[in-house]
Amino acid sequence: MNDNASPHADLLSLSAVELRRRIGAKQLSPVELLDACVARIAALNPHVNAVTATAYERARAEARAAEAAVMRGEPLGLLHGLPLGVKDLEETAGLLTTYGSPIYRANVPALDNVLVARLRAAGAIVTAKTNVPEMGAGANSFNPVWGATGNPFDPRLNAGGSSGGSACALALDLLPICTGSDTGGSLRIPAAKCGVVGFRPSPGLVPSARRPLGWSPISVVGPMGRTVADAALQLAASAGVDASDPLSYPVDASAFLNLPPVDLGRLRVGITEDFGVCDVDDEIRATFRAKVAAMKPLFRSVHTLDFSGDEQPFAHAHRCFDVLRAVAFVTGMREAYERDPMSLGPNPRSNYEMGAKMSLLDVSWAEAEQTRLLKRFQRVFDEVDLVLSPVTPVSPFAWTLPHAASVGGQPQANYYRWLALTYVTTLTTHPALALPCGRDDKGLPFGLQVLGRFRDDLGTLAAGQAMEAAFATHPALARPRPDAARLGPVEPALRSIVTAPPVLDAAAAAGTASAV
Repeated sequence: MNDNASPHADLLSLSAVELRRRIGAKQLSPVELLDACVARIAALNPHVNAVTATAYERARAEARAAEAAVMRGEPLGLLHGLPLGVKDLEETAGLLTTYGSPIYRANVPALDNVLVARLRAAGAIVTAKTNVPEMGAGANSFNPVWGATGNPFDPRLNAGGSSGGSACALALDLLPICTGSDTGGSLRIPAAKCGVVGFRPSPGLVPSARRPLGWSPISVVGPMGRTVADAALQLAASAGVDASDPLSYPVDASAFLNLPPVDLGRLRVGITEDFGVCDVDDEIRATFRAKVAAMKPLFRSVHTLDFSGDEQPFAHAHRCFDVLRAVAFVTGMREAYERDPMSLGPNPRSNYEMGAKMSLLDVSWAEAEQTRLLKRFQRVFDEVDLVLSPVTPVSPFAWTLPHAASVGGQPQANYYRWLALTYVTTLTTHPALALPCGRDDKGLPFGLQVLGRFRDDLGTLAAGQAMEAAFATHPALARPRPDAARLGPVEPALRSIVTAPPVLDAAAAAGTASAV
């Protein structure tokens, strides 16, 4: 495909914020925007498999209604007329929601969950679902229902996970806004691998009704975007209290629409390659050092943080995360496992079995250790305003490899140990931003993890936006863009492991869902 010849390429490369401005100013029709997205999905998605089920006919009807509302001068929502991609872990009314599992391959929910309902209420048009690993377990988005999602820079490589479909769709301008979620790095890792923004908010900022352990802060839902402002726009439309999530709390969500200016020259920055406990490839360490050297003049000070020793916050982070993650899987998958263990794929099954062997002593220790970890981590912010690290310890690898079995020459204990750079920060509950930061030594996207102060989501995003603006003028730090013109079929095919899911009858399924 010659991307430059695409009549929609220039339009779809605009930020979600700019597209929404043009819709409100009557300079862009929501119907025109949707049609452009559908055409681009048709042209590019066969090469990357980011988008799964679609609801195009319903979306077109909603786009026409959105256009009519604009022309009548009605009040418009924050996301009015913007086509939305929803991660296939979120329930969407009338649209196939499979969780990437054969158990749910014909599941068409009657209702939207609270996240999707809020985005719809803000005017977003649910257009498609985006691909995930089975049950969201892992950072490589492939499953037996839809197949694999390829990296937008090279579809032979993986796009990360579990929000891999969303990240890839954003990077290739298939859709202007997409949702994500994060337990051990599922927002941040695919964002880093695909060159977009992923924001893990503080627990409860965006309510998540599907979390089975409502009082646990481990899993969150959050926004993705091509820019920090795009992510913040989605956050403004979704944040705030809801009784479906006991951790949620009232918030002035409108604050995210106008992030305060940040003078980077006043910020003290702490850096770490590994938090003292994470395996990282030598090439990623070298890339991170080069990025830090390039951005160092931007800040008031930059110094390396010491996370060594038993009294440091992350000394027992691996075991702590193992237990808390396993508890969540046992809670969510007990019924399916007890009915038929083999109905679950190897990743969710191994998590369940790990948890089933644990005792109350293990769980009580992990809960207490996370509390100790959080308290210890606060000392860091006596010295710094932000903490920076790599997002992932390896460059994107072949999608045919389920996970990174070795990192930095060290064998990994299980399929998710290679995610340690993000899951150790999950345990802190601090807001965490994955910010595009140029390319690595292989020419693939490099993501910078930006950790802010406890519950300072607004400040973290504001600092990220200031960094994004500064990076844009620096060739080594600017957000990389994939070359859609170079995309084409790959071997093995990204859908080679798929048995075709059912095609739903458009009239019977209230959302006219269909398989892409």
